Amino acid sequence: MATQSSHSQQLMRSERRMFSASDDSAMMKQIQSTHLPDGRFLDVKPILQVIDNVLRHLTPTIDHHALNGGQGHMDAIDDSSATMDSNGMLEALAFLVHKISCEISCKCSGGGDAHATTMVLLNTLSSYSWDAKVVLTLAAFAVNFGECWLVLQLCTTNSLAKSVALLKQLPDILEYSHTLKPQFDALHKLIKAMMEVTKCIVEFTELPSQYISSDVPPMSIAVAHIPTAAYWTIRSVVACAAQITSLVGTRYEFVTSTSEAWELSSLAHKVCNIHEHLQKILQLCHQHIDEKKQTESYEGLKHSFGTPQLDNSKILLKIFSLSKEDPHSLLGPEKTKVHVEVLRRKHVLLLISDLDITHEEIQVLESLYKYDRVTSEVNYEIVWLPIVDRSAWNDSYQQKFLSLQSMMPWYTVSHPSIIEPAVVKYTREVWNFVKKPIVVTLDPLGKMTCPNALNMLWIWGNTAFPFTTDREASLWKAEAWTVELLVDGLEPNLSNWVRQEKVICLYGGEEMEWIESFTSATKNVAQFLGIGLEMVYVGKSNAKERVKKITGLINERQLSHAWQDANVWFFWKRLESMLFSKTQHGKTNEIDVIKQEVMTLLGYDGSEQGWAVFFSGTDMVRAKGDKVLNAIQSFEQWEDMARVSGFVSAIRGLLEGIADEHHCTRLILPGISGGIAETVVCAECGRTMEMYFMYRCCVE
Repeated sequence: MATQSSHSQQLMRSERRMFSASDDSAMMKQIQSTHLPDGRFLDVKPILQVIDNVLRHLTPTIDHHALNGGQGHMDAIDDSSATMDSNGMLEALAFLVHKISCEISCKCSGGGDAHATTMVLLNTLSSYSWDAKVVLTLAAFAVNFGECWLVLQLCTTNSLAKSVALLKQLPDILEYSHTLKPQFDALHKLIKAMMEVTKCIVEFTELPSQYISSDVPPMSIAVAHIPTAAYWTIRSVVACAAQITSLVGTRYEFVTSTSEAWELSSLAHKVCNIHEHLQKILQLCHQHIDEKKQTESYEGLKHSFGTPQLDNSKILLKIFSLSKEDPHSLLGPEKTKVHVEVLRRKHVLLLISDLDITHEEIQVLESLYKYDRVTSEVNYEIVWLPIVDRSAWNDSYQQKFLSLQSMMPWYTVSHPSIIEPAVVKYTREVWNFVKKPIVVTLDPLGKMTCPNALNMLWIWGNTAFPFTTDREASLWKAEAWTVELLVDGLEPNLSNWVRQEKVICLYGGEEMEWIESFTSATKNVAQFLGIGLEMVYVGKSNAKERVKKITGLINERQLSHAWQDANVWFFWKRLESMLFSKTQHGKTNEIDVIKQEVMTLLGYDGSEQGWAVFFSGTDMVRAKGDKVLNAIQSFEQWEDMARVSGFVSAIRGLLEGIADEHHCTRLILPGISGGIAETVVCAECGRTMEMYFMYRCCVE
């Protein structure tokens, strides 16, 4: 709103300069003194449409071909609708239009002063609004010279038209048509400019008063300058009429004259400038109206969410910007248009994202929606709500949208453009959507039950149904920090390993030398102790290509198990989701073991070193690369303890006794809304970590 205000102020200054350059205050007072409206309303749009059709027939014919009988496109235009709409209105105004027409013809034939003639016309039309004054004057002009041009068109083929043309001495215009081209070109430009300004004035009168007031900018600027625009438009009509009158019935004396053309061109330049400035004001008015409408829609959406509903239909209609008359702008799973009624009284998950949602995210959601949803017998629907910048939309974005849409087996909007700005604002300000995808859950009554259930979906899948904030809290109460929570369904052999009481090691990093040393040393210790060991390489987040190479080497050398790209991505995505979910639900005055362990692993991932975490039943230990490798390699120091209390307990005892002289722990999280707790403690030493902002562009 501040920007619009500054634009309005700048426009007021430029308008003042532009209009005052030739229109002194005395003349403006004179013009305003003729304006005594009696409050009558005249719908000028149908009349203007007829005028437009007449002048469009007229102006293209101002060339040599048309002046010699060419019909051009005049017969191709269908005027029936305009005629039907305006017939009754013109009947009532016929006398007034005829009176103005006679006034124009009389003054122009007698060579009267253009300003004086314009003022006479303004006085004649004093009781009408400014838009009506201009339109009625144009109607009179169209009648006079539409008839003239019609005779000129028909005089070579119709005997009556030929006789009338001879009486009016129109053949002289045909004779000198080549030489008169500058005059006709100038007429064409001025008539076009007159029509543009008139349409602009009429458009101001049609602006909805409930959204814009004539007392404040930008509308007040328009109100101040419309009289001037009307004056110069009517004066232009007088000039055009005078020019055409001077061409009728005269002889060779005008053939070499170009002064009339120059005068018309100068007037056309002024009227074009007036139109350009009015258009700028009109743009600001439309912007003001759009902002008011968006605010109204936004408040209406907030009110709807805050009001108990009988079902979710009203809410969904507002979100998808659908009307009850045309509620078919959703595409179903089969990519055919469907009625919003298909979502009535269902749990609806709104998937909100931009066009950068990843294929991995879509694939995991597809698995939950198409397969797990059926087997777990949960009833919900997903609808994709793409949030885009309309001003930057192009063919590339269109193709990207269609490609993503084709991948999604759930409901989607037919096009991002149907999502109103008010809905976009609501997703950002209330649901805190910024860049990363979120899933907002609505219950069958349209009530929002969780502002972002995506964390729940990543962590527990459909077990979290109906994906409410309360359900999320209850799931956390039942959880403990175990390998099952950490790995979930990513490792198909996990349940067998746990049942066989094997030591399970997850490790990551991207230093191949460390990986070889660590896996070799750990397997040797396990073999020496005679215990079952399974090792899984879980890679590193945001290093897809490097991890892929390392995975290939691990598999080739049979160092350990190694997950494929999709599982590596999902492992780290789940960890991030655990942290975000815990931050939203955690109590700051309680020690949260799960949150601490998640932050530790994410901190390991942000370092340059490798790392490892060992699980044996409910026992667990983890450490960074060199520290854990050195501990494994000094097996003789804790061998006896390992045989008594077990591998994990023994190595933990050793690691707890080693104090790092120096360490640098980094916890790197993607930018999200909803925030991370301001106080985060270091996993290595327990001190409060400093917060920094990092911007990264990582192209592999």
